[in-house]
Amino acid sequence: MDIVPALLTGLALGSVYGLIALGFHITSSVCGALNFAQGASAMMGAVLLWMLTQAGWPVPVAVCVAIGACGLYGLIVERAAIRPFLARKSDAWLMATVALGLVCDNGMMLVFGAEPRSMASPLALSSMRLGRADLGVYPLHLLIPVVMLVLAAGIDLFRRKTLHGTAMLAVAQNRDAASIVGIPVGRVVAAAFALSSALAGIAGMMVAPLSHVETGMGVALGLKAFAVAILGGLGSAWGIVAAALLFGLVEAIVTLGIGSGYTQIVTFLLVIIVLTLRPDGLLGRAQVRKV
Repeated sequence: MDIVPALLTGLALGSVYGLIALGFHITSSVCGALNFAQGASAMMGAVLLWMLTQAGWPVPVAVCVAIGACGLYGLIVERAAIRPFLARKSDAWLMATVALGLVCDNGMMLVFGAEPRSMASPLALSSMRLGRADLGVYPLHLLIPVVMLVLAAGIDLFRRKTLHGTAMLAVAQNRDAASIVGIPVGRVVAAAFALSSALAGIAGMMVAPLSHVETGMGVALGLKAFAVAILGGLGSAWGIVAAALLFGLVEAIVTLGIGSGYTQIVTFLLVIIVLTLRPDGLLGRAQVRKV
């Protein structure tokens, strides 16, 4: 594999991790809790899109329905695995979201089956060419980073420029004060989880044509996305974007240089080294603790 196709592939995969990791950023910023079923949401998006298109649904309709279903799943996660424990000031939401993700994975396997399936896409049928030279990448490789950057910018503008975004910031800063001034804190937190799950679903749908659709795909995606979120700094959306691109590039370079068997070793060692030097992530800021 040539260096340019490898790097473009790395940027695309890194952007997939980044989309899922942005969901961790959103929920952490609003209520301090993380949805460890994010990987399951990514899998659900890919599986639902495959099933709906196989059933003959138009692709745009299937995409919208799959994103909506992922958002609904996020609402279920918040209601069943987050809200009861936050109300008791318990950290048991961590295990509850993991458990709910496993329930989703196994439930989808009963419907979809355990075997991987391929998903055709007009953006991943033939590689791009420059004159007579085959670039070795699909248009989808270039589209995924663009989608991540656009969605990250959209989320940033939404939170800073809209009434609902301002409500999210208010809840993140002080839940009690937000409730006093009439902000529906519960709805805001639920909306954050729906948005985070929808982002993961979009990521799963975009990566599916480049690999395979299977019910176990969310485990690796969720783990790498969490590493990206920590690497970039949970409190910084743009830090996560930078970390996602860096993570993807390192994966591609290691795979190209010394083989895929070393990819996980090197990338996660990178995470450890960076966090040793910058415990709050690349662009994260240390939290001020009141005593």
